[in-house]
Amino acid sequence: MEAQWSIHRVYDPEVAQEILESSPCPVGLVQLDNLTAKLYEQIQQLVNDTPHTNWIALLHPSSLEHPTIRRLVHDFFYDYHSLPLPEVEELCRLESTLGHAYGIELLDTPLASKDHHELECQMVGGSETILKVFNQIRKIAGTDAPVLITGESGTGKELIAQALHLRSDRSDGPFIPVNCGALPDTLIHSELFGHEKGAFTGAHRQNIGRIEAANNGTIFLDEIGDLPLDLQTYLLRFLQEKTIERVGSTAIQQVNARVIAATNVNLSQMVQEGRFREDLYFRLNVLNIQVPPLRERAEDIVLLAKYFFQRLKQESNSPAKGFSRNALEDMSQYHWPGNVRELINRVRRALVMGEHKLITSEDLGLEEQRATPLVCSLEEVKNKAEKAMIKKGLLASGNNITRAAQALGVSRVTLYHLLEKHHIQR
Repeated sequence: MEAQWSIHRVYDPEVAQEILESSPCPVGLVQLDNLTAKLYEQIQQLVNDTPHTNWIALLHPSSLEHPTIRRLVHDFFYDYHSLPLPEVEELCRLESTLGHAYGIELLDTPLASKDHHELECQMVGGSETILKVFNQIRKIAGTDAPVLITGESGTGKELIAQALHLRSDRSDGPFIPVNCGALPDTLIHSELFGHEKGAFTGAHRQNIGRIEAANNGTIFLDEIGDLPLDLQTYLLRFLQEKTIERVGSTAIQQVNARVIAATNVNLSQMVQEGRFREDLYFRLNVLNIQVPPLRERAEDIVLLAKYFFQRLKQESNSPAKGFSRNALEDMSQYHWPGNVRELINRVRRALVMGEHKLITSEDLGLEEQRATPLVCSLEEVKNKAEKAMIKKGLLASGNNITRAAQALGVSRVTLYHLLEKHHIQR
């Protein structure tokens, strides 16, 4: 066995912890006989603090009669073998177990650090669509231009805004999130721009607004489509001049804050309907990131589920060790209308309510989805076909809008609208 494995022999759990911190090992072997209370606690701490090591226990059968040892092995160890190990057959079986534990850990490692990308703020994924978003974040973060993040509710638009902030030169400054749809109409003006003492009834002191609080940092305006029309004028002025006026004051305040906005509605359509200022829309939409819904990155679903399982398991006393095969299949087939937010909520619910070693579809509330295969709506099929034909038309015309519009049988204005609708860059 020694010829095939690189082995660290230690007799103290604290020394083992130091070795694993400097040089992680995929597999660990621990002898559990004759443990003092202190040693038991140290070993429990060791195996609990090393999630990327699969531990195998060695112990005499009589040790399994102690409830504490049984619980330790059951809760924290990959497998166990009985002592002594005099026979060649037993040694071969142990080596086979070590090899299997090593292989399983190698399968997990690329998912966590090699084949997939994990940005700040729990952004996880390896699908083509999310990798495109990660690439856009890297390119956009270094600029100071406004960014408009679009996508369905629950796709992680605020996480992307945070990633842009953390990767920017403003990372040492504040990140101030504002949900424009959650603020009352009567307060949103003073909340965004601040107010002076006595500016209105109840204004007992001067208040610094959210935009001013983001000075030298980033202001994130979520649900920007809910911003009232009259306040859109003030926001436009700030974007143009980088100045604000507090309510009840004529003094001009200079504010150096980057604006990132997000929406789950079609702002272009709102502009056409007169519900959103066109000039503000173009000011905000200098750079655009389209966040894909979870159903369009199906290969990330299981990865995300396992990732959030590990993160959320620390909050509960769940006996679960992972997901059943049926649960993984049902998650992959589910449509996820609530996107990543719904996935997190279902995993959290399963950890709280589940009573099994493996989380089931019933624990996730997905048992009825087995009879409902994932299908695309007619609208989604139409959009995909429309987007593909536009790209072909642009390619065939050498990116000439006039010729592409003629080939597609639409006007130039319509083609420009379709380019914006599908977020197609010329």
